[in-house]
Amino acid sequence: MPVTERFDFWWQAVAESVVSVDASSDHAADFWAEMRMLDLGAVHLSKVRCVGFEAHRTEHRIRRSDPEVYQLSVILRGRSGIRQEDRESTLAPTDLTLYDASRPFLAWSSTDGSGTRGNMSEGLILQVPHDALGFPAPLIRRVLARRMSGRDGIGALLCVLLRQLLEQTDHLSKADLSRLSGIVVDLIVALLAHEAEKDPSPFVTDPGKMLVLRIQAFIAQHLGELDLSPADIAAAHHISLRHMQRLFQQEGHTVSGWIQQQRLERCRRALADPQMDNLPISVIAGRWGFVSDSHFNRLFHRTYGMPPAGYRRHLRKRASGA
Repeated sequence: MPVTERFDFWWQAVAESVVSVDASSDHAADFWAEMRMLDLGAVHLSKVRCVGFEAHRTEHRIRRSDPEVYQLSVILRGRSGIRQEDRESTLAPTDLTLYDASRPFLAWSSTDGSGTRGNMSEGLILQVPHDALGFPAPLIRRVLARRMSGRDGIGALLCVLLRQLLEQTDHLSKADLSRLSGIVVDLIVALLAHEAEKDPSPFVTDPGKMLVLRIQAFIAQHLGELDLSPADIAAAHHISLRHMQRLFQQEGHTVSGWIQQQRLERCRRALADPQMDNLPISVIAGRWGFVSDSHFNRLFHRTYGMPPAGYRRHLRKRASGA
């Protein structure tokens, strides 16, 4: 792009591919940036290199366009920062942070002065729909804009996977990428659970709430067992069925409803996988415990905004550029 058009063009591209923001930069007159995007189906990954900037997502911007996504930022080079939910974090290379694009935030990235290609911040941005994270929203709010380590533990595993996805793109089919999106989401949930356990707030030190998280993780691990029942789950955690049901009710769920929600998500992932196009929708639904086609169609439509057959067609058209 001509140098005089770069700044405006870049932030329009950001609005179309990520979220719209009000942006400013000391290098607006000689702006330089690049973005590489990877569509994983359920989530989207971008690698961004850019000179210093400040980006403000306002209530006005949110009212005009709200994709209802979380964004996980991984810092690879330079210094960055985020402010949201009355929390502010300064981020260095290998740090991660999560923020909610449906809430106002201020993000910035700094370099050591020049706007040249050799002096840029660099990072990854992963977009995850709100409903893809099977994790309590109040708990997520408590970790927004918190600095998390990508040098060790679950954070390091997630960072390595994201970087390898970009490096191995040429060797991965669209079906591979769609399947890997589930692993990415599972790692994010594991990271959030790890961070929640470090939070000294009453919410996460409540043994009942942490037990719910462990039960939800157990359900995710055993979803493929079609005879999985609330009674079995309670027994595996050495509590009564009534007590477990009460714990879930306090979180606004039922145990059966949670199981159904997670199985619907597995069906959605299968429908997004081109390698499973030869499988009838009824077979996919049956694999995850939905024996009535009409019941499954109603649940899927209510959850994802379109019937399963329409969802599958929509993704194939998008993949073909139609």
